[in-house]
Amino acid sequence: MERKKSPVESTKDTEYGTAKYEDEIIPSWKFWKKRRYVVAVLAFFGFFTSYILRVNLSVAIVAMTAKVCKIDENGNEYFEREFDWDPAMQGMVLSSFFYGYISTQLFGGWLSARIGGKRVFGLGIATTAFLTIITPPLARINVYILIALRIIEGICEGVTYPCIHAIWAQWAPPLERSKLATLAFSGSFFGTVFAMPVAGLMAEYLGWPSVFYVFGAAGLVWFFYWWIVVKDKPEDDKSISEAELEYIKSSLGNSENKKITHPWKAMLTSPPVWAIVAAHFSENWGFYTMLTQLPTFMNDVLDFKLDKTGYLSALPYVAMTLIVQFSGHLADYLRTKKILTTTQVRKLFNCGAFIFQTIFMTCTGFILTPAAVVTCITIAVGLGGFAWSGFGVNHLDIAPKHASVLMGIGNTIATLPGIMSPQITGYIVQNKSAEEWRTVFIIAGAVYLIGAVIYGLFASGEKQSWAEENDKETAESKKSYDNPAMEVDNV
Repeated sequence: MERKKSPVESTKDTEYGTAKYEDEIIPSWKFWKKRRYVVAVLAFFGFFTSYILRVNLSVAIVAMTAKVCKIDENGNEYFEREFDWDPAMQGMVLSSFFYGYISTQLFGGWLSARIGGKRVFGLGIATTAFLTIITPPLARINVYILIALRIIEGICEGVTYPCIHAIWAQWAPPLERSKLATLAFSGSFFGTVFAMPVAGLMAEYLGWPSVFYVFGAAGLVWFFYWWIVVKDKPEDDKSISEAELEYIKSSLGNSENKKITHPWKAMLTSPPVWAIVAAHFSENWGFYTMLTQLPTFMNDVLDFKLDKTGYLSALPYVAMTLIVQFSGHLADYLRTKKILTTTQVRKLFNCGAFIFQTIFMTCTGFILTPAAVVTCITIAVGLGGFAWSGFGVNHLDIAPKHASVLMGIGNTIATLPGIMSPQITGYIVQNKSAEEWRTVFIIAGAVYLIGAVIYGLFASGEKQSWAEENDKETAESKKSYDNPAMEVDNV
């Protein structure tokens, strides 16, 4: 039954027809009164937490394997490593997380589409946080126990990226997808920004175990607030205003709750899907290479101490955190004002970022002065923020109801760089020379370039025919509101 029109209700004409919403004015800066932004901010801190839990080892391992001065019974000084791991073993330890991480991507997307993203996202991070707290005593027992523990942590965190799209499928109006999704995703990069220097300082002055204890406890605190505040769907949120609920539901077509059937064959043979997968793989290759190896590179080649390494290693992710926010708002602005189509925005942002990342990542291998290296890496990693406004939200453009599963498929393959890159780097960098590290950067640049070509040729911002709803009622709803939702900062 159609809701009776209230005295304050008005309509607005959009390119999709006439949209109906209540004229309830909420200033843009009061984001906490817009529940979709509350969800996005808590998702931001969720990704922040997930990344400080995975980055901690990249910094801590430098202290764990460093030579420490000790004094024997006779008062003589000698140097000893607490963990005497060679580069290959360190590569195995760093990559072990991703063996588990790759295994639950598709499962996380599938499960969240059925039981809701809130539970899957929250419990995955909370379990990882608990396992992080018990890491130090288990690591001291045996390196293979540490590897097994990191694999289990990866299994738990593997659900995070796929299941967040299940939340946006319910909460994000189409023309706000870029900024809501990138706001949440930027928590990953800010988590890296935070973890690199803080973990370096903690490892240097409090001992490396403190990194795991503090970061794990922070994850449990976040879970408490996430579980209480966030709901899977806006209609389940008692704090949402009627105006915002009406806006979200009308913009998404007011689809009824029903079992989702995924067109597997069509998805797996769709060129736009594989364009997203290729772009995600390329971005993750460069990102994971820097995430796991940058502190070691700065220690090996630039001879920076651990505390300074942490600060400088964080600079690229400071840039990425800022750029991903800017790019998300710019992408939605260009689409809302019809300056560019969704397809054009996705390709321009993604391919443009990859081309410049290719240039600066390659330059890093040839210009080995400290200032130039930090500058090139900062620009190369930071520009990835534009790419996330391309492939990162593209799943919601081409198939919103299947976005969580598509992210699961893509992130499964895009996790391979987390496994392959540290190990390849470990085998290439045997003597810790600048020439060996140059090869690592050239490989990363080449992968970016390949990703740009594939995405530029096959990507699309249009909803695919295989993703169309079969339900007649939903189709009728779509008829009057089929394109991306209007930009409404005041609702």
